[in-house]
Order: sequence, then structure tokens, then C-alpha cells
Amino acid sequence: MNNLFFIFLFIFVFSSCGKTKEVKIIAKNAATGLPYAGLEYVVVSSRTTANGEKYRTEASGTLNSNGEAMVSIKQKSGRTYSIRVVEPDNTCYNKQITQFFDSPFDVNGTFTFEFAECAFLKFNINNINCQGPSDNFKLFYFGRQVGGQGPNLIGALSIEGNGCYNFLSTDFSQVPEGEMYWKCEVTRLGVTTTYFDTLFFLPSEQKTFTIDY
Repeated sequence: MNNLFFIFLFIFVFSSCGKTKEVKIIAKNAATGLPYAGLEYVVVSSRTTANGEKYRTEASGTLNSNGEAMVSIKQKSGRTYSIRVVEPDNTCYNKQITQFFDSPFDVNGTFTFEFAECAFLKFNINNINCQGPSDNFKLFYFGRQVGGQGPNLIGALSIEGNGCYNFLSTDFSQVPEGEMYWKCEVTRLGVTTTYFDTLFFLPSEQKTFTIDY
């Protein structure tokens, strides 16, 4: 009986020491879907001790030509595990630079990192048919959401002007490459007209968004 008890105790203790988690790391361009090869990654565990937080590198390396890596991690209780991918140069967007095990980013052990390089945007807005101080101009930004743009989508108010409004950016601002969705509302003589537009940026491209209304 005692021997049987110790056998079960040994099995229980051994199995509770940790489990192996198969981890897949993916990095891709958020605008094009193409993989980012050669980026460095690191898997780190941490635990809280009487002397503060203690960290340990569990795995590190470089993503392959497909922008992927596979690692096996011995996951122990009492530790928090995170993955970080070093973002590429000229980055203006990342979905989440650090992702944790058992978080919403953990999709059955697959962790996807998305980046987009920088482009540059300038605004040139002109009321070319001004009817007076009651004219109103609003420009809304819809980001890169699926579905693009439409009357039922809610965007962020970026620019607003009244009367004979004109605006020219003093310099270019950094924006992520890829598509940007916009909605323009012009109110003139009490009538509001809505326009939609889409801008597409290549990496490092400079573009002036001209709106004559």
C-alpha cells in the first residue's frame, strides 16, 4: 500500500512540475500580408519573489524566411510567459509588440505579430464654394477596419472647420503604409453632403490629401 501511494505521489509531483507548450510565432506586414523574415524573437518567463520580479529567457532566435518560428516551452506553474518580436526599422504600426500565453493573442499556441512601415501624409483642404460662416467641414478617419467605409460606420473626427475654411499642413506626418479610409461631411446652407475616400500608401511614400469642397 505504501509503495503504491508513493508511486502515485511521484507521478502527481512529476506531472505538476510543468507541461510542454508548442508555440508558433508569426510576423507579417499588416498592409500586404507578406512575412517578415529575419526578425529576432524572445520568449521570457517571470515570477514574483520576495526580492521582486525575476525574469528568465526561455527561448530566442530569428524568424525564418516565412517569418515564422516554432519553439517548445516547458511551462511551469507560478510563472507568466510572454513573447516579444523586435519590430523592423521604419515601423509606424504594430498590433501588439509583446504577447502573453493564455491571452486573447494566444490562438492555440500561435502568436501573430503584425507590423507596417511608415509613409507620410499632408492635408490640403479648401472651401472653393464658400457660402458664409455657416459652412461646416468635418473629416473623419475610419482606420483600416474590415468593410472599409460606409454610412453606418463610426469614425474619429480628425479635422473640423467653419466658414470659408482652408487648411494646409505645415509638414508631412507619419502614417502606416496601406489603406486609410476617410469620410468627409460638408454642410452648406443647411444641407449636409457626405463623401468617402480611400488613400493607399506604399512604404516611405509621401502623399498630399487634397480636398476641394
